[in-house]
Amino acid sequence: MHLYQQLQRDTVADRNYLLAAPAIQRALAGDISRELYVEFLTQAYHHVRHTVPLLMAVGARLPERHEWLREAVLHYLDEEKGHEQWILNDIEHAGGDRQAAAASLPSIATECMVAYAYDTIERRNPLGFFGMVFVLEGTSVALALNAADRIQQTLQLPTRAFSYLRSHGELDQEHVGDLESILGRLTDAADRAAVIRCAKGVFWLYGNLFRGLEADVVAKRDAAPSRLRA
Repeated sequence: MHLYQQLQRDTVADRNYLLAAPAIQRALAGDISRELYVEFLTQAYHHVRHTVPLLMAVGARLPERHEWLREAVLHYLDEEKGHEQWILNDIEHAGGDRQAAAASLPSIATECMVAYAYDTIERRNPLGFFGMVFVLEGTSVALALNAADRIQQTLQLPTRAFSYLRSHGELDQEHVGDLESILGRLTDAADRAAVIRCAKGVFWLYGNLFRGLEADVVAKRDAAPSRLRA
């Protein structure tokens, strides 16, 4: 079986755990506050800024038998650089404080997801990282454009506050095709298992990131009630 198809089959429960997160359901239903949207962007900033370093780590640790993958990794690197700045721009255009967001600490859930990705690359199998790519890009294609439309309708924010969601929803459609091609060439059982295991872990960790957003909003509101205008 093609590894992409196997991932879709073997991660159904894990994907459902992510999609059932209240913050995602609220966004898709148009029931979302500006604070919650800005908090989502803030956590996105904290994991997206690691995308390029993670890809560099993958490229450095690829075994010789996967030399063919270096070109794909370089392509991803070129496509992903600077996206964290898009997110900070969106935060500013949504009425948030870009400097405060950039200087803030990530939530524990976000930090755990990033740490899991580094651990997969450094301690287990660098090919496993493509399981994280499967989760983030697949989720983006499935949700990003729809969520951006609903959030914008609800909050009446300018289009320029949605560059991250909209650009990724479109760009990741192309990336999913690239990912399918990469996964189709992975035939080693250990490599395939590493990709599936990482995808399962990231679905769970990403789901926890979304489940913590509302509590993060409350904590920040209590600590600095004037930071984000109502």
